[in-house]
Amino acid sequence: MAMMLPGVVHAEKSVTDSDPKLTALTQKAVEFKTAGDYLKSREVYEHILKQYPNVPHIRDFERQVWDLNVAIIFGPFETHQTELYTIESGDTLKKIADKFGTTIELIKRRNHLETSRIKPGQKLSVWLGSFTIVIDKSDNTLALKNGEQVVKIYPVSTGKNDSSPAGTFTIKHRYTDPVWFHKGDVVAAKDPKNFLGTRWLGFDLPKYGIHGTIEPERIGQQVSSGCIRMRNGDVQELYEMIPLGTPVTIQE
Repeated sequence: MAMMLPGVVHAEKSVTDSDPKLTALTQKAVEFKTAGDYLKSREVYEHILKQYPNVPHIRDFERQVWDLNVAIIFGPFETHQTELYTIESGDTLKKIADKFGTTIELIKRRNHLETSRIKPGQKLSVWLGSFTIVIDKSDNTLALKNGEQVVKIYPVSTGKNDSSPAGTFTIKHRYTDPVWFHKGDVVAAKDPKNFLGTRWLGFDLPKYGIHGTIEPERIGQQVSSGCIRMRNGDVQELYEMIPLGTPVTIQE
């Protein structure tokens, strides 16, 4: 049975370009993905992007690569950036995550763990890749990178009146369903008025970070007080991959 991972689009748009080689490559990529071979499917899509940079719907091909990148990171795929780790006595998921510079959430996701219970001798697939984040205020995008590879580009909202600070920072805080402290008020997690949404990735610059939103329709605009807003689904996806200490660059 073919493996179908969440977050990957399996319905392809028809290729309007008349090049039969492009059509054949696209069909091959779809076949690999349908069969569950995401690594080969991604390889074909990357070949298309290199060989046909001016193809119609180029962004659709890019999105296929981005979705496959995330699915490979989340899934049970073994690459040169993963390790099959044997749990030792005294290990916890936190200890393992800290050892490999990853997150508990990503370990659980890759290994289909519903709880944090582990036992000696058990094997876990661990992600070894090192992430960085680059936020571009000029087009309101956030690029998640693994080394030099762009994993995925997300639309974001940045600060109105150019209030998002330019520079390089690190992720210092990670919170699920954060409480919002605003002008002396305390807005509870999940409150409809809580502008932080479902996740908070706080910078080492106090009061600034990446978070969700209660105004998804304004993503792509410069509307925040300086923080970086993402759609809740996007920030939840990002949160699972991003450990403490991850570098974040905000550029003009």
